[in-house]
Amino acid sequence: MQDAITTLINSSDVQGKYLDNTGIAKLKSYFQSGELRARAATTISANASTIVTQSVARSLMYTDITAPGGNMYTCRRYAACIRDLDYFLRYATYALLAGDPSILDERILNGLRETYNSLGVPISATIRSVQAMKDVTTDLLGADAGKELGVYFDHIAAGLS
Repeated sequence: MQDAITTLINSSDVQGKYLDNTGIAKLKSYFQSGELRARAATTISANASTIVTQSVARSLMYTDITAPGGNMYTCRRYAACIRDLDYFLRYATYALLAGDPSILDERILNGLRETYNSLGVPISATIRSVQAMKDVTTDLLGADAGKELGVYFDHIAAGLS
């Protein structure tokens, strides 16, 4: 896992050069948004269970997936869905704090689509839940922090597509 700072420094180091104006501007933006990202992470941590519950309610409840015979019908399957959404939320929060999506690739996305396909987990419903989580967190955090965090939910959705 890297953060925005390490990513920029490593890139310049590999090229054997100092940070250019673009790199400095990226660092400046990262530092300026630090308080916003920290407040958002604090709010998410305090409300994680509610965020996941509301996301499921908005995207999956009262659909075929929760009906008898659906992929979330048994308590065990429902619990697995909730667990995975909680992982997505937690790692999206880590990526938000780091300002870098690489943790999402390393910790949850690499091989996840294949695993879900082999287990019969409906990818489209999972993506719908991730998008609902983006909406729920934006409602909770406000537009600026929601937009910042939304980048990482979009990354997860794209990685599952």
